[in-house]
Amino acid sequence: MDNKQELSSKRRDELLKILKSRFEKNMNRHERLEWDRVQEKLKANPQKLWSLNEMEITGGEPDVVGFDENTGEVIFCDCSAESPKGRRSLCYDREALESRKEHKPKGSAVDMALAMGIELLTEEEYRKLQLLGEFDTKTSSWIKTPDNIRKLGGALFCDRRYNTVFVYHNSAESYYSSRGFRGMLRV
Repeated sequence: MDNKQELSSKRRDELLKILKSRFEKNMNRHERLEWDRVQEKLKANPQKLWSLNEMEITGGEPDVVGFDENTGEVIFCDCSAESPKGRRSLCYDREALESRKEHKPKGSAVDMALAMGIELLTEEEYRKLQLLGEFDTKTSSWIKTPDNIRKLGGALFCDRRYNTVFVYHNSAESYYSSRGFRGMLRV
């Protein structure tokens, strides 16, 4: 999606300050990266900065979790302890939302991620995130669901319990106040 939104200079500066502080407090997530390099990329990509702001205001606490040597991209991910509060009570995707006859949720995880300009995590990405800390110990997060499962009406989500990452399935139409989604952004 081509987001044309841009942040005001004041909000951009506030967000960069928040991101820098989080970056410096959590060096274990990105040991060989330097903030100046990250900030340079962010300033050159105002639409990506807008997406990071969306992650921030919905409670995701985005932080750098890696660097792709092949593409030169810095990888951000939601690092809030629990699934972001502003992204809960969502079914999986638009098809699931439209199939509900009553008690529809406010939206879907896939649609919200698309509107924000971010991607839902895959199972592999979710497991890698869990190596950097303990996330979703009281909540759960939708993850990208393989087409063969989705075609049958299901969707996948993950959480961390008993110091173990679990992958579960549910009807894609389901939604819960403790289930949201985590996003990833490449800059």
